Amino acid sequence: MTSLAYSRFTVDLWLTDLNDVEIGFFRHSRHRAKSRQFSKDSDVIGEVDVNGQREGLITYRRGAWNEAEGMKKRLVVKLFSPDMAWRGSMELLLGRSLQLTLGAKGFPVAAFNVNLAGHDQIVQLERSARKWPLIPENYSFFLAEERAFRFYRLRRDWISIGQDYTLYDATGGKVGHLNGRVLDLGGRWDVKLREDHDTPRLRGVLQLFCGMLRYRGACERHIRALGRQIRQGLSPDLDGQEVDLYLNPRRLN
Repeated sequence: MTSLAYSRFTVDLWLTDLNDVEIGFFRHSRHRAKSRQFSKDSDVIGEVDVNGQREGLITYRRGAWNEAEGMKKRLVVKLFSPDMAWRGSMELLLGRSLQLTLGAKGFPVAAFNVNLAGHDQIVQLERSARKWPLIPENYSFFLAEERAFRFYRLRRDWISIGQDYTLYDATGGKVGHLNGRVLDLGGRWDVKLREDHDTPRLRGVLQLFCGMLRYRGACERHIRALGRQIRQGLSPDLDGQEVDLYLNPRRLN
């Protein structure tokens, strides 16, 4: 019987802002000059390592998350190459999340857009509303690959102190695992991915997903609170950048 081969990488999120990427005069402005995707309120929060070598950087928009409130508060995590070329973004969609949360009678259902460089598809990654107490949560998404579609499910492990997730394909086969290191205070995930599923797109989605996990609990609390306020009569007012994501691409200009 042939043993299955796996590729591996690590997403390591730093506990503090003291890192070699951002320390130094004009370092932040140089990052902005290299990519428009590195906005003024961006902070580098971690890296992607492959065999001990830095292969990517994880950022988030501090202004959209820490410095915003209510319907304007939204999580935006981005992936860059080591030389700050943009590779992808993962954004919390409050409108979609609140639609699903209200449909689930208040259970917080987070929905994200994943936009990967060089690909036409916008990947929709969503938490499942079907969850009983003490039962692990699930996230799902699919990738369109040359007219073929691959469906995936990320299920949190039954014993998951460090936020461990197993990746399944549409047949229920295990094709990957995200091993969260509980003793790493910033957040670290050692990821293995079966080689027959190892594509740059899937890697990008998983790397962004790991970056999001630092804020997962806060996102769910934020969505739950907003859902409660809407049920009490709050008039929602979405951020303009998120509104643009819902526009019909076939609309007449």
